[in-house]
Amino acid sequence: MSAKTEIESRLAAAPIAPLVGADDPDVAVRTAEALRDGGLTVIEVVMRSDGAQRGMEAIIERVEGLIVGAGTVLTLEQAKSVVAGGAEFVVSPGLVDDIVHYCLDEDIPFYPGTMTAGEVQRAYALGLREVKFFPASLAGGVAMLKAFSSVFREMRFMPTGGVSPESLGEFLALPSVIACGGSWLTPGDAIAAGDYDKITDLAREAIKLARSIRA
Repeated sequence: MSAKTEIESRLAAAPIAPLVGADDPDVAVRTAEALRDGGLTVIEVVMRSDGAQRGMEAIIERVEGLIVGAGTVLTLEQAKSVVAGGAEFVVSPGLVDDIVHYCLDEDIPFYPGTMTAGEVQRAYALGLREVKFFPASLAGGVAMLKAFSSVFREMRFMPTGGVSPESLGEFLALPSVIACGGSWLTPGDAIAAGDYDKITDLAREAIKLARSIRA
């Protein structure tokens, strides 16, 4: 089974991709374990700090049962680095042609950020059929995705940025939405306090809500 097919299969069962960001590899590992224990097995480790890739690599090495991708990838060089470090998919906040071509050539699932019709159309023209919709809450939310879906009928979206438990249901009710990404599942205060049970509980609650909508 290809990485893309496996990701799609897992997200069909639990359509939520939590964001993980930690410089400390041990914290990254414990956070990932808590998410896995709650039923979420596709996670995005965001490259927003100097130590983030080390955290991602620690998760890949030490936590079984996960598909781990790298997010906030800004350049082609960074994409190559995270893939060399074991990332199974790549996510960017915007659409960068060089990264698209690299990921397509290497058969690596890539989800670039889009927020306008022009960006979605360019992603389509480059050969992509799945994109990130970012920042979802500021880019028009559910109403914008409905408009995109009526025009770009083959495109599927992963809204991220401002998605919350309150808005999760509205996004997941759209057939064009693959999954929602979000950091509400990994709250900083819980991680700072070492309360990983809270992260597991949040994951379980999110899956329960998602399945009630997509039953």
